[in-house]
Amino acid sequence: MAKPRLSILPLDHFKGLNLPAYKSDEAAGLDIEAANPADEPVTLAAKGGRALLPTGFCMALERGFEAQIRPRSGLALKHGVTLLNTPGTIDSDYRGEVKIIMINHGDEDFVVERGMRIAQMVVAPVLHMKVKKVSELPKTERGEGGFGSTGKKG
Repeated sequence: MAKPRLSILPLDHFKGLNLPAYKSDEAAGLDIEAANPADEPVTLAAKGGRALLPTGFCMALERGFEAQIRPRSGLALKHGVTLLNTPGTIDSDYRGEVKIIMINHGDEDFVVERGMRIAQMVVAPVLHMKVKKVSELPKTERGEGGFGSTGKKG
């Protein structure tokens, strides 16, 4: 069976960067690099600074797939830097530039340099459900319990 295809269209400001890539044979996500100008690093201020960072590429996913944009665990652990709207969803019919919304929850400013790996992208199949209005839902043991209600002892 052929692997689904991910088509990448580099923009002018992508020059010199790497295509999204899996960094190990069993990696689930493709690493994505920042495409801000080399002479314009982006500083995320401590305790809440955020920015929309360009990646320098547009893409086309095959129909029936989505791309999920997720944080990189090393940035989160070492610097308190993560992504907003996580996971972000890119639909198969979107053709604009992929951009990453970063936020700094850390205690120190964080500088994003051009070419820095800032996110990972996981491509996943999409299943469209038939939506049906009903007058009641089937009963379950859990019922309406949520927000940490499962797994509690007596």
